Amino acid sequence: MTAEIRLQNPAVGIGFILIGTVAISVNDMLIKLLSGGYPLHQMVFTRSVIGIIFSLMLVQLEGGWRILLTKTPGLHLLRCATLVIANLTFFTALAVLTLAEATAIFFIGPLLITLLSIPVLGEKVGPLRLGAVVVGFIGVLIMTRPWQSGETREVSLLIYLLPIVAAFAYAITQVLTRKLGTTTKASVLSTYLQALFIVVSLGFWVVAGDGRYAEALESESLVFLLRAWVWPEGSDLYLFLGLGLNTAIVGYALAQAYRQADAATIAPFEYLGLPLAVFWGWSLWGELPDAVVSLGILLVLGSGLFVFLRERQKKLRGAPHRQGGRGY
Repeated sequence: MTAEIRLQNPAVGIGFILIGTVAISVNDMLIKLLSGGYPLHQMVFTRSVIGIIFSLMLVQLEGGWRILLTKTPGLHLLRCATLVIANLTFFTALAVLTLAEATAIFFIGPLLITLLSIPVLGEKVGPLRLGAVVVGFIGVLIMTRPWQSGETREVSLLIYLLPIVAAFAYAITQVLTRKLGTTTKASVLSTYLQALFIVVSLGFWVVAGDGRYAEALESESLVFLLRAWVWPEGSDLYLFLGLGLNTAIVGYALAQAYRQADAATIAPFEYLGLPLAVFWGWSLWGELPDAVVSLGILLVLGSGLFVFLRERQKKLRGAPHRQGGRGY
């Protein structure tokens, strides 16, 4: 795996990011749906076991077992670890926050990707796009309302910080995906990820799988993280199987997307997840964002779309490109 895979196909990258974003939205919906009766680490283990089977099948199609070898194990481990952190913190927040709120706050991730693409990938980001990033952060502040305290807060600020941590970890993950994707197939990136998820979830099972740490807890998020494993009942078994298949789609589609196109090019398309989150929240739980949250969502969404439109404008003007990242 020494030969560099030079990929630069924005249309393909956009296609894969749209597929991955829809799959992520379905994944979030299923996990929130199951969060009332099962522990998070059980869901992660189940979906990752099923997901790694599909990933290994794709490994065979893309070159065989030999492509699993790598000369950069440290970077791959860092990439997988940051995505594990992103998943655990975001899904833990889902036990308390509405799907729309958690998703909207998490969506500073693509804005962070835009920032991280500067030092890590050598991409150029102009002052207008940097200004859009600031607007997105203001939207997150409006949603989290850090100026509220005590009895005026319905949800602890610490819970709101969870999807922010998830967004930062996710941004690092996807920038590393772009960096590692020049020498690594998407199926391999997905396989490594599922393998670490299995290890981490088994660790949770060994330490807390009997639920002893959840018995005295009042926090819904911590109970979701630490409650005892329960065998899925009835239709829940099919939901768990759906999680596994869906996570295979997510892992492959995102890895392929960030291999095929620059981070700043495809990241804004992940904002499709925002209206999808609102749709799932409304259709399944009757949740609709209030005026304050809606304003924050619009600011985050608007800043992301501006970043995309600004980039398209620069490309139409024939902005110069350079290896290691496109100049914007």
